[in-house]
Amino acid sequence: MTAAAPAWVAAARDAARRAPAAPRVPLLLGGERVGSVDAQVFDDIGLQRLLDKRWQLLKTEYQGAPAWALAGDDPTAALNALAVALRAAGRCGPWRDEQLAVCAADGRRLATVERGAVRVLGIATRAVHLVGCTPDGSMWVQQRAQTKANNPGMWDTLMGGMVSAADDLDQALARETWEEAGLRLAELEGLAHGGQVDFALPSDEGGGCGYMRERIAWFRATLPAGLRPVNQDGEVARFELLHHARVQARLAEGAFTPEAALVLAAFYGW
Repeated sequence: MTAAAPAWVAAARDAARRAPAAPRVPLLLGGERVGSVDAQVFDDIGLQRLLDKRWQLLKTEYQGAPAWALAGDDPTAALNALAVALRAAGRCGPWRDEQLAVCAADGRRLATVERGAVRVLGIATRAVHLVGCTPDGSMWVQQRAQTKANNPGMWDTLMGGMVSAADDLDQALARETWEEAGLRLAELEGLAHGGQVDFALPSDEGGGCGYMRERIAWFRATLPAGLRPVNQDGEVARFELLHHARVQARLAEGAFTPEAALVLAAFYGW
């Protein structure tokens, strides 16, 4: 591993921790803060009842400052009604028909919501990445499919994916490793948790009104000689096996996604 961090690492870390592009106010669910929203966008839809009129988005206060509160007896249904309203207004990210957990500050799960709405709502998400190497000192990397909603065609770790509401961290790691690389965790050697990487920065989803808050748990493992990744879900264009020097050159060129770049910086000890 390389001890001295290349020049691009500090800039990449700064880019991963940036203030919102426009003022945001807290989003409350059951009196607890779960995210944040662009005040202007919510002024357009906030005082209208949502869908079947069982839920409302109301202006309120939180710790002495303005906030929005989503009210209703079913938090998951209320959040998903809000996601539908945002989608109808053209203020939602790509719709995935996938639910992600919505948690309180202490980690308690309060509800779930459509994945396409999380960044517009400033809701924190979790993801997993797997750095896969070979016994001879090379690394498997993937090129993302051109059809991916985010960073199409860029290079990524062996596997990177979201933790859905149906998964815990281990389940997400196993599921995503199979779907993206066609590998079972039992086939890998030395599987270990490497650390975590945090992102908090503006997102262009919803017409530029999003804010990404994500914690990536990354893992490392060795693929035995002869074991090759094979994509199963159509989200990977191809895999390449590269020596570490070539991986590091591509990192310097900016060829990897921002998430993969910081995961690999952590892997290399930078």
